Amino acid sequence: MTVDLEALYIDLHQHPELSFQETRTAGIAAGHLRDLGLDVHEGIGVTGVIGVLTNGEGPVVWLRADMDGLPVAESTGLDYASTATGVDPDGITVPIMHACGHDMHVTAMIGTVERLVAERAAWQGTLVIVIQPAEEYGSGARAMLDDGALDRFPRPDIVLGQHVVPLPAGVIGVRPGPQMSASDGLQIVMHGRGGHGSRPHATIDPIVMAAATVMRLQTVVSREIDPQELAVVTVGSFHAGTKNNIIPADATLQLSLRYPDEHLREKLLEKVGRIVHAEAIASGAEREPEIMTLHTLPATINDADATARLTAAFQSAFGEQSVIDPGLFTGSEDVSWFARDAGVPLVFWFWGGADPVAFADALANDTVNSSIPTNHSPYYAPVIHPTIEIGVTALVMAAREFLA
Repeated sequence: MTVDLEALYIDLHQHPELSFQETRTAGIAAGHLRDLGLDVHEGIGVTGVIGVLTNGEGPVVWLRADMDGLPVAESTGLDYASTATGVDPDGITVPIMHACGHDMHVTAMIGTVERLVAERAAWQGTLVIVIQPAEEYGSGARAMLDDGALDRFPRPDIVLGQHVVPLPAGVIGVRPGPQMSASDGLQIVMHGRGGHGSRPHATIDPIVMAAATVMRLQTVVSREIDPQELAVVTVGSFHAGTKNNIIPADATLQLSLRYPDEHLREKLLEKVGRIVHAEAIASGAEREPEIMTLHTLPATINDADATARLTAAFQSAFGEQSVIDPGLFTGSEDVSWFARDAGVPLVFWFWGGADPVAFADALANDTVNSSIPTNHSPYYAPVIHPTIEIGVTALVMAAREFLA
């Protein structure tokens, strides 16, 4: 029976799940893989799924798709928009949306497996399908590996994966070497002295302290990093206080650092730490601020030889004008842990999901950044067609390129 990929995508889009809570999504993916004849294992790294299809002697190819949603309220206005909610790790009820396209990743993966099963007379080797949880936490790949993924299943000769992005549908973006930046997530707690809002002189206000820190952090990239180097420092979360007339005791910031290599990482961490401690001293803080690393992700680096092979295959299938070098993306991914731990090549590419006409109009009017929603936006949703078909074709071609 042929899988209705459009219906699958819409169902997944309407029922997103938070990281490490993807039980429904994992069950659906596992069910399709079983129906297609794979040996399926669930609960790998909490909610991960691995399916294995052995088709004679030959290379072992791992194909990876992630499946978690984000705590974002969908604003697309689509008739299949998500209205789902869930409870985050802090016990807070939040809206959930597939704002990064992971529903499209799973859909394309199921379509890919269906095609490869149908064409199994034309290839040999072992296909390992990895449906990964918690990419948005940067910890899902690590969780699967720590759960023995490399020891319990055939070890890869290569790891392949793809990500939908707001390029025009039909465009493939791939490059050798660094494809996505490395990153750190930091949590910073700045300690003041709480008290009544009418008596600020009797307190040490952590909100003012943290606000000054946020503004000073903007100078790290603009004034302390060589303009020819790539670096990003973003304060994505600022929490303090419970009521208008209470000066709280603490303020918490969460930061995202992006960088291409370890040398620049050390620079960023030193400069952020210096600013945080200096602002605490300037505010008269009686306790040192706390800086905690939430996650560290390595750069996503594509193997040069494997990428050259795959780029040529993509150009042959989609046309040279449809295969571009997208440059280094400052977003980060945890897919490379699979290849790094196994000591094998990785190729990770992007495929477009934006309406080509709308994208062309935006390009002509220089409004791409303002009118084409990007990943993590409440307005982000790939066009269903031909995004599904391109995603399936690209992943099938990639697998076939490296299978015997």
